[in-house]
Formats: sequence, C-alpha cells, structure tokens
Amino acid sequence: MKVIISGSLAYDRIMNFPEYFSDHILPDKIHVLNVCFQVDGVKENLGGTAGNIAYALRLMGGTPSISATIGSDNHRYFEWFADNSISITGIRVIYTELTAGAYITTDKGDNQITGFNPGAMKYSSELDFTGLEPEDTLVLVSPGNLDDMIAYPRRCRDAGIPYIFDPGQSLPVLQADALLSAIRGAKILIVNDYEFDLILDKTELTKEQLLDLAESTIITLGEAGSMVHHQGRRIQIPAFPAKRVVDPTGAGDAYRGGLLSGLTRGMSLEESARLGSVCASFAVEHYGTQVYRFTAEEFAARLNPNR
Repeated sequence: MKVIISGSLAYDRIMNFPEYFSDHILPDKIHVLNVCFQVDGVKENLGGTAGNIAYALRLMGGTPSISATIGSDNHRYFEWFADNSISITGIRVIYTELTAGAYITTDKGDNQITGFNPGAMKYSSELDFTGLEPEDTLVLVSPGNLDDMIAYPRRCRDAGIPYIFDPGQSLPVLQADALLSAIRGAKILIVNDYEFDLILDKTELTKEQLLDLAESTIITLGEAGSMVHHQGRRIQIPAFPAKRVVDPTGAGDAYRGGLLSGLTRGMSLEESARLGSVCASFAVEHYGTQVYRFTAEEFAARLNPNR
C-alpha cells in the first residue's frame, strides 16, 4: 500500500541559556525590551510532522512517501533521508525560502522563548492525486501548510482515497467549518485528549456527534495510553513502559508511524494502535524526534513481554 504523509519538515534549533531570563528583564521596561541572551551552544534536530512520522514508519519496515515543502537549506535533511532509505520524490523544494524552523531558547528554570519561521511551509506541497489508486493508497494529513490541510481531505474524498486526519498543533488556526469538513468522512481522526476537547469547543459539537464524523477516532492519552473509538466500541490501548523517559517530544508522531505500519499490513485498528504505542515508548527514551532506533527483536519483546 502506498502511504503518503502530508505535513511539515522543519529544523529545531535548541539553545540553552545557563541563567534565568527574569534576571535580565526589567519588569518596568518590558515595553522597550531589548535584550541579548548569550547561549552556551546550539543543537539542531530534524523535525516536522511529516519527517517524524515517515522516520517511524521506515523503522517499522514501511515505505513512506512524503508530501511536504523544504527550503534551500535542505541538504542535511535530504542526506538523512538518503541514509535511512526514505524517498524525497514528493518533497517540493522552495529555493527562495529556508526550511521551516523553530528557534528555542531555554533558561535555567526551563522557561522557553521560541521563534518559529514557517519558511517553505508557507507553500503548498502540491500533492498530485492523478493516478493514485484508492484500493492501494492511504493518506495521512498532519500539521503543515494550512491550505493543504484543508484541501487534501476533500481531494481524498472526491477520489475515494482513505485518509487519516491529524490536525495537531494547527488546531488553533483551523476554523470550525474547515475542521468539520476535514473530519467528516475520514478513515481515522487522531488527536490527543486536549486537542479533542479543543475541537469540541471550536465546533460546539457533543462528544458523540464528533465521534460520529469519522469512521474511527483515536485519542492519545500520554502515559495513560490511548483510546480507540471504533464502531461504537471503546478500546483501551496501554502505554508500553519505556526503559527511561527522557523527552516526550515526538512520541505522538512515533505512535502514528507505528499505527500506519499496522494498517498497511492489514492489521486491525486495535492491533495497529498497539504497534503505535510500542513505537512511541522507544521515542521517549531519547532527546529529539528522529534519534531513537530499535531492532525487530527489541520491538517484539516490548510488544509481547511475557513471551
């Protein structure tokens, strides 16, 4: 099955400030703020929903196709994809922009100041639906270019292509009518519990009405696992214990990669969600979103610890 992951590609540049921001900001001068924080280094991580999910799916043995945009500074990301046998065929290069990037400075008290440049993400990935076979294609629409997030679910429905809608961090800027249109007819709506409540608030639907819009809904619950709503049933999926919890960032994308791997192998939604939960448990063991790895034996041992 051809799996197309629509979303973002980004560089996350992490900087640590070894003091407190508050020691260098005068409250009575906040209206004329002009400060410089000297950091003790910069660490660049590869990120973005499309990149993170594709990486997880590739670890699971899948063959993801990415539909996203990237900027003129694409070399490191493309080299990483080549090293991990991930195709760049569907990635559109915007040579007049830099790749989307988050610039995150964290102080001694874990307070953060973040600047985000959408860069190339301002442009559509221009996914070509021509020739896609509904029987052999699954599209995941994750946070990225806003116009793509609105248009691709409609294009999928028109072509009879099953799709998963994953609005994530784009929820605050998606209007209620666009949300309803994207969710209605989706094979799966996948969100965390906060995002589910935010959709309820924005659309003014009841929980039951929202659950009726998509064929199935998955609500991730962090350390409590996830809940699968399918054909009137509620199926609790456990969280699989990690050896250590270092950084939860990217765990949701790892879950989605594991989920996709099961669906494309013909597994049930419950079985696929369990794979997603195991994949997420490996992701939280490392700082960063595309740095974890596991062998087939390690994955099987965590999925079935009593065997």
